[in-house]
Amino acid sequence: MEIAVASGKGGTGKSFVAANIGYAISRERETVLVDCDVEEPNLHLFFPGIPSSVPVTTRLPVIDEDSCTLCGKCASFCRYGALTVTQSGVLFLKDLCHSCGGCEIVCPSGAISEEESVIGRVDTLRIPPHLTLISGILNVGEIKSPTVIKAAREAASGSPLVIYDAAPGVTCPVVETLSGCDVCILVTEPTPFGLHDLDLAVQLAALLGVPSGVVVNRSTPGADEALRFCERHELPVLLDIPFDREIARIHNRGGLLSQVDTAWADTFRDLFYRAEALSEGGL
Repeated sequence: MEIAVASGKGGTGKSFVAANIGYAISRERETVLVDCDVEEPNLHLFFPGIPSSVPVTTRLPVIDEDSCTLCGKCASFCRYGALTVTQSGVLFLKDLCHSCGGCEIVCPSGAISEEESVIGRVDTLRIPPHLTLISGILNVGEIKSPTVIKAAREAASGSPLVIYDAAPGVTCPVVETLSGCDVCILVTEPTPFGLHDLDLAVQLAALLGVPSGVVVNRSTPGADEALRFCERHELPVLLDIPFDREIARIHNRGGLLSQVDTAWADTFRDLFYRAEALSEGGL
């Protein structure tokens, strides 16, 4: 079972929801919580500890200038413009490289080889009794978020229950996270910006064939725009979280609502089971 927690925009409470679901359901079964917001991971703030780390690497071409004949076949092959051949040498732009290895294959003089380049890491922390936190972390200055997300997902592979905290938005990192998931929980706030970006996230989940339901966070009495949006789009509202000062106080000090309040722990556990039912065609 793979559940993605996503949002159309940042700041809606996506990580708050993911962390609380993960903690609540882990009280009764083995759970893996994966932070796929690799540019700004923050789930570790809720679960302090010393993790084990493994590097994430990608392969980049290295040009041997003495062997290179400046034939230009590598540049002609590269559809991303990572290689440009000039009269004085080969210009390589690593941020455009997709590490496909094609340039090495087409080089007739064998002037191109590949080397491993570290772009991030995956941290793993065991939290008794039944929770494992996996965090993908992209190095500063690197741009290949999907590569680190893929490594974090692979670290969780084989686990019976995995909850992914996706990056905000609807770009490549989110596509990498949602692809192949059984269900997606979309967290929104009842504001014009929140609903505009929720619409984009709903379209992405539908395009990927992932059934989705909505959690409305910071809900206020009389602000029914989010509920009307969900009704128009035939989206189940899985949970409505009120705009509450005590909830904000617990969250802002790095606490878990489901850890300090047993009633909320039951609520987030029920949210998991509603999402599970949605993945099976229920609700």
